[in-house]
Amino acid sequence: MSTPSAVREQALVTAFVRLADTLVADYDVIELFHALCGDCVALLGADAAGLLLTDQRGALQVVSASTEAANLVELFQLQAEEGPCLDCFRTSAQVHAGDLATDTRWPRFAALADDNGFTAVHALPMRLRGETIGALNLFHRNRTDMSVDELAIGQALADVATIAILSDRNTRERERLTEQLQAALTSRVIIEQAKGVLAERGQIPLDEAFTRLRSHARSTQQRLSDLARAVTDGSLDTTPLLR
Repeated sequence: MSTPSAVREQALVTAFVRLADTLVADYDVIELFHALCGDCVALLGADAAGLLLTDQRGALQVVSASTEAANLVELFQLQAEEGPCLDCFRTSAQVHAGDLATDTRWPRFAALADDNGFTAVHALPMRLRGETIGALNLFHRNRTDMSVDELAIGQALADVATIAILSDRNTRERERLTEQLQAALTSRVIIEQAKGVLAERGQIPLDEAFTRLRSHARSTQQRLSDLARAVTDGSLDTTPLLR
């Protein structure tokens, strides 16, 4: 028969294996968020967990919460610009509030948390080296001072998840840049073709053909690549460009 300790150890191994898998295989980032919150509740004795992350503009957003109550409290923090999770993000350091009833740092947050049944919150930074992208927040219904071991496990989960998230963001950024580069290369080919069409029809040098293309695009407020495409596919009367 498995002991509670063995069961918890297996659950911990499963959680880290799942996070590690995201580093080498395709994955659903939303599922990653929900799994991380669920693992924190299951492994760390929290009653709920929430996750705040920065979007591409650097603004914090609630991306996951294990309960509606936790989601509401997270949203309130963002609207009120007050709470342990925001302080955690701003300082890149863990923030602990084992008893919100006696904590005076965030009076409005403490009142709302109490209204939703939470009396303690522990916030762990989502960070990698010098970059902090959010905070993992653990909510408790009873006054709770988490142990050093529990906090270490929670921070480790947050750290591995952060690596996966940043890897995903960097991949998407590389993909976006690759798409932009490919679009630029395709546009250049079309522009070269349009130059050739104008040069042949007007018996003008290629440089002059390009100057006319560019001038016409500016005067008609078109993108140069769109104008070139219209020239090459024959949908544009090139007479005005050759006068």
